[in-house]
Amino acid sequence: MVARPARLTPPVECVRLYDAEAQLDGVIAIHSTALGPGAGGCRFWSYPDADSALADALRLAEGMSYKNALADLPFGGAKAVLRKPAGDYDRAALFRAFGRVVEGLGGLYVTAEDVGTTVADMQEIAGVTHHVAGLPPAKGRAGGDPSPWTARGVFESMQAAAGFALGRDVAGLTVAVQGTGHVGAELCRHLADAGAKLVIADPDPVRRDRLRAILDARVVGVDEIATVEADIFAPCALGGALTRDTVAALKARLVCGAANNQLATPDVADLLHERGVAYVPDYVANAGGIISVSAEYLGEGPTEVAERVAAIAPRVAALLERAAREARSPALVADEMAEEAIADAQRRAAA
Repeated sequence: MVARPARLTPPVECVRLYDAEAQLDGVIAIHSTALGPGAGGCRFWSYPDADSALADALRLAEGMSYKNALADLPFGGAKAVLRKPAGDYDRAALFRAFGRVVEGLGGLYVTAEDVGTTVADMQEIAGVTHHVAGLPPAKGRAGGDPSPWTARGVFESMQAAAGFALGRDVAGLTVAVQGTGHVGAELCRHLADAGAKLVIADPDPVRRDRLRAILDARVVGVDEIATVEADIFAPCALGGALTRDTVAALKARLVCGAANNQLATPDVADLLHERGVAYVPDYVANAGGIISVSAEYLGEGPTEVAERVAAIAPRVAALLERAAREARSPALVADEMAEEAIADAQRRAAA
């Protein structure tokens, strides 16, 4: 997994996770606490080695700092990355061991679902710490799987971006969706309901073919999806989907998706800009999940979540308009806006 390197200060804290008995192996990277406790999900994935897991955690934690800052949430950025054991293991014991480390941090880090983790995993973690969200919602409270909120925010961002870049909404447009997991599948349902034509790719044939049957989507290979004939490309899998080679062959005129760390290297943003491809930075569009998580942790309800998610699309439109005025990449403009918010908080704390 590749993405842009960290550019702000080094992490406030980087916690190594290891428990041989529970087969826990991973890291918590806390990038910034200027705006509040570091908040970000727990990713559970098959990393080849500890260095790969650490690199991904650092990049993802920085992205959470930017995401939370631009979403105007009272949280800094952090991420947990756990290496999935190769053989048999006790999943409940592994996540309880992880939860004990989270508890030991005393509120410095708030965890939730991410790629590879579920509400059931969060319930195991909640047995040993209250610094966790993504739990089944209590009456009148936010909670549960945050991925539907992520998908809604991405869909509404795409609608706003299509209006700006393509002069119309998504009805009748072809959208190429890379990845049909929880968020990608929900995004596809929103798009189909809005009248978009779908091209999808996923290495999992079961979930891919289920969507094809339900939504009348066209299926292509995972190595084709980024460069098929489409109006919009939506990366919704793991990071690094936008490489220099991919962008050079890209036929879509708009990129807007749910995946984190979509740019393989920072210069890819410049290449998109040079080619006239509108790009919605991932951490702006996909903030719906962390908005849900933060509302749950703060004891708020679905109304507050819906209001904050509804603010994502106008933010996207304003960002694209500013980037166009300044003749710069939206990625650079968004980074600057997030860095300014974090720096302002750091100055206030030091005063």
